[in-house]
Amino acid sequence: MQSQDVAQRPAPSSPAGPVVDVEQAEAALVEHYPRLVRLAYLVLPPGLGRSRRVLTAHALTQRALPRNRTPSPVIPAQSTGRDGDPGYALVRLQVLRTALEAGLPLKAKAWPKRAQLPPLLPHVWGLKLFPRSGGADELALDQRLSTLSGPARAAYALRGLERLTDDGVCEVLAAAGAADPEGAVLEADGVPAQYGLLDSPEFDPCSLQARPTDLMRRRQHLKAALAAGAALLVCGALLGLPGEGWGPDGAAAPPYARNPAAQAALDPAKLTRVPPTAWRSSARTDFSVWPARGDRTGDKALLRRALAVWARPGETVQVSATPGTLSGGPAGPPQLLYAGTVDAARVVILYDGLRIVRYAEPTDGTQGAALDLARVDGAGRAEAGAVVLGRSDGNVRYLTAPWVRKAGERDLMKPRSGAMPLPLTGGVAAPLASPALRSGPCTSWNVLQVTDGGGTRLLTDLGELVPARLTTGRPGSPAEVSGAAALHTWKPFACSLGTMRSAGVRSVNAWAFNEQPLPDASGSAAWVCTRAETWRGGGARVLAQFHTPGGAYGAAAAQAENVPACGARDPYVLAGVLWKSKAGDWYLLAAGSRKTASVRATGAVNGEARGSLLTVPAERGARAQLKGTLKDGRSLRGLR
Repeated sequence: MQSQDVAQRPAPSSPAGPVVDVEQAEAALVEHYPRLVRLAYLVLPPGLGRSRRVLTAHALTQRALPRNRTPSPVIPAQSTGRDGDPGYALVRLQVLRTALEAGLPLKAKAWPKRAQLPPLLPHVWGLKLFPRSGGADELALDQRLSTLSGPARAAYALRGLERLTDDGVCEVLAAAGAADPEGAVLEADGVPAQYGLLDSPEFDPCSLQARPTDLMRRRQHLKAALAAGAALLVCGALLGLPGEGWGPDGAAAPPYARNPAAQAALDPAKLTRVPPTAWRSSARTDFSVWPARGDRTGDKALLRRALAVWARPGETVQVSATPGTLSGGPAGPPQLLYAGTVDAARVVILYDGLRIVRYAEPTDGTQGAALDLARVDGAGRAEAGAVVLGRSDGNVRYLTAPWVRKAGERDLMKPRSGAMPLPLTGGVAAPLASPALRSGPCTSWNVLQVTDGGGTRLLTDLGELVPARLTTGRPGSPAEVSGAAALHTWKPFACSLGTMRSAGVRSVNAWAFNEQPLPDASGSAAWVCTRAETWRGGGARVLAQFHTPGGAYGAAAAQAENVPACGARDPYVLAGVLWKSKAGDWYLLAAGSRKTASVRATGAVNGEARGSLLTVPAERGARAQLKGTLKDGRSLRGLR
């Protein structure tokens, strides 16, 4: 349970601090080197791989020394042993800033920052270095941290390693250049506070294990280099590769296994192609009845590269997969959904019955490719309505299902404004603004509205390959967000979808489970729980939110992960919030679903009420534990 304060937190400031000499900064770096490297390792993006994260963490820490006398920022509260050391504050800030820069995506029209490039020093040839393995708890925490953005991982690490308060974390993140420090702190709240695990060997880049690199691939690379050198000496004309600079397999790694099944899966001639009208008579209405569309469905060279990269992504390929999605190649010939040119890339969309795979390569002939995988097993008509073709300039472009008649763009925060039509060309929708790519304050949340023979539904981009379906209503029998009442239910809680990015979300349901009169007679507040279901089944996220009359946004009162509350199996919820009236008085307000017989608060606030609502005077900052009893006698615990 969290407290809601009417006043907003002031923007962080960074007044000039004491001046630090290079010698003072070096002394602080040497003394606290293991802690600084551990901080950099936790903040760096997990997509780099454990070995490269280790070397990059050491490189960023070693490059944190200033070149001369440098002003140090004001130090927030720190743990004993580092109080009042401006040298430590300076090198910590530089480590944090470069670690966040390392997670930024490379742009074709901008020079990369030094932190975004592989480090020159330290460097290790022929070995992979990675921290020692921890237990199941450490592995689970590492997986949860991998779903966060870079600033959110930094916020979690600053809380756990540096013991900073939320205000101190916001000040350090702002000084490090984070765009939305408070948003990063809120996103970090989605991971349980297991800060003691951060001191385990799982996250220690200074205590390492060594293993050899891929010996067969290294031998193949050496042979290939020798052969290429001989070929260059014999005939320089061989420098020009066919197919606009791409080899037959594109950015794929060298083949390591050959068998009939694997060869068939890589043959573009054996791709499954569904007739354009198959969905009209099929017993199933999902991705399996999508026809092959696009202007390059006959480009065998492009299709071969896409299949080869899927099976063997090379070192230059940027690979991403939603949580719980296997990243291996297809077991047999997959189904072709799309092959064409989208903005500045050639894109191929494939489906193997379990996963949607997107392959993209630049059209300007430069090397480099991207491979995205998303799990979609069990998708029905509602979930198989669209797939992301590409993102650019803050916009997202979708390929819609063949049964979609029209598409539109709607702002969830403006339910009365209606939907703006999006033209469809061969199933490809015009680009619309993507909330997943936006940074800064949340003032709008644009979603895709699709209409087919079954009605109208809303899909939202959460930074993944398949958009998430939005619904509203009681768990177990949700309805589409199409009517005025459903749209107004979602309005105050649209921005809360930002906490569910990149988590493999399949659908998000908003349920107004109760309404509570406010004690100052200023109206009634709405209690809504939003539950995000995932494609993998586990990892569901539940938010209990509180919305007062006239407020633009709902406040998150409680949150939980991997709990049945507010779901089809357990459609009950209990949550509370500290609320401040206009007169300055504080109250504990708690509400359960309407089948709650009684609610009780214990701890710093004590009170009990019959029915599903509880209102008790309280002090600011007070914490209480909530328990309830359902009408059938079962107990109900409050979300936290």
